[in-house]
Amino acid sequence: MTDPAPLPRLKPDDFAGLLTRLTQQERLAGLDLGEKTIGVAISDVEWRFANPLKTLVRAKFAVNGAELLALAKAHGIGGFIIGLPLNMDGSSGPRAQATRTFARNFAQISEIPMLFWDERMSTMAAERTLIEADLSRKKRAAVIDSAAAAFILQGALDRLAAIDRQRGDDQFP
Repeated sequence: MTDPAPLPRLKPDDFAGLLTRLTQQERLAGLDLGEKTIGVAISDVEWRFANPLKTLVRAKFAVNGAELLALAKAHGIGGFIIGLPLNMDGSSGPRAQATRTFARNFAQISEIPMLFWDERMSTMAAERTLIEADLSRKKRAAVIDSAAAAFILQGALDRLAAIDRQRGDDQFP
């Protein structure tokens, strides 16, 4: 599978610069793009905490793109953090290429800024957290994708907060 024209690669610092245009009420959303589902998480308006929101069933891009746009409108989402499933050695495999293609297609229907976030081990970490919370296997299966999206989003929120502290200005909510 060959990637068509790549999206511009944003680093967290660059993404942080794009986010300065957001209002105080806009949130960030995290996405965990699986083969069968899309886990969605959302931040609070102060960009401190990520919370699982829902799990979408994978369908044709037009359907999932419309669902994400509707969520963005309903929840005031001003940016997406998209989990990038790299191989353990850091290389890109078919799932990473599919994620980039999804993001490229989404960029054609929306101007909402997006940032790829290394999601290696996110599902395992989310699963471990859910096990520690003593959720049954059935309940874990129902929420694992949105929990993984929350794990991805929280990592990005923590990095954006660190960038804000390094700059010494409180430009983020």
